[in-house]
Amino acid sequence: MTANSIDFSVIAPPDYLETFVAQEPARVHHVAAQRVLSDATYRAFFRREAEHGAEIIVDNGVFDLGHALPAADLVSAARAVDAREIILPDVMRDGTATIKASDEAAREIHDLSDEFRLCIVLHASDDEEWLRCYDYFASSDYVGAIALPASRRPAPEEQLCRTRWTATRYLEDRGLVNDRIVYRLLGLGRTGHLELIEQREHEWITSVDGAAPVILGAMGIAMLPGGPYEKPSTPRIESLGPIPEDRFDLIRRNIEVVREAAGSSVRIPEARS
Repeated sequence: MTANSIDFSVIAPPDYLETFVAQEPARVHHVAAQRVLSDATYRAFFRREAEHGAEIIVDNGVFDLGHALPAADLVSAARAVDAREIILPDVMRDGTATIKASDEAAREIHDLSDEFRLCIVLHASDDEEWLRCYDYFASSDYVGAIALPASRRPAPEEQLCRTRWTATRYLEDRGLVNDRIVYRLLGLGRTGHLELIEQREHEWITSVDGAAPVILGAMGIAMLPGGPYEKPSTPRIESLGPIPEDRFDLIRRNIEVVREAAGSSVRIPEARS
């Protein structure tokens, strides 16, 4: 039975925050640390969402910039939007390097402040490393949240390190879910919103973020509630450019489709559209 709901944080270009990203009720937002520090309008928007009750999660910048912001900048960004959580640096498909980067960043952040929950992103090159890294992070005192990255490329269904729904089922079936840790999904994977229908079976998964509804809608592509989900080559969100107003309704519908799959009742406030 899929009774659980998963909060969905929409990622959109800064010019469209009120149009697509605002939430009623305000629940969870993933924000870019570098944008918080450089864009006053972006910063003010998410500060208001926090005042409305949203949990703000600050990403470290490595996905967009190729490197994480220094700990002092992450703390400054988190304070600027009244964030509750900071995502620590990660290294794609490299568990050992991710452990090293996360440990170092956690120490540096804790030297400055202990006011934020710290989230790690679980990466690995193979299943043995995935299990070793999960065990390490799940037993680390500084880890308050674990984010499981999207499965974007075709891979064997049984691979924990490449197939997210296999990984979550494995954790549940073997009683490896840690009650003190918040679990999140990062991004929509190769099955898009359809994965969320299955992930809702796990009551411990709290949120997911993604730009796909906005990018696909801007390209004139509808996300269908029952699938299939076929995502062509797409631009990154920061390269999307101006979105024609005649695509706004399609984007909003795509966002609704994702939230319906996630079991979320959050809507975009009409007053802010």
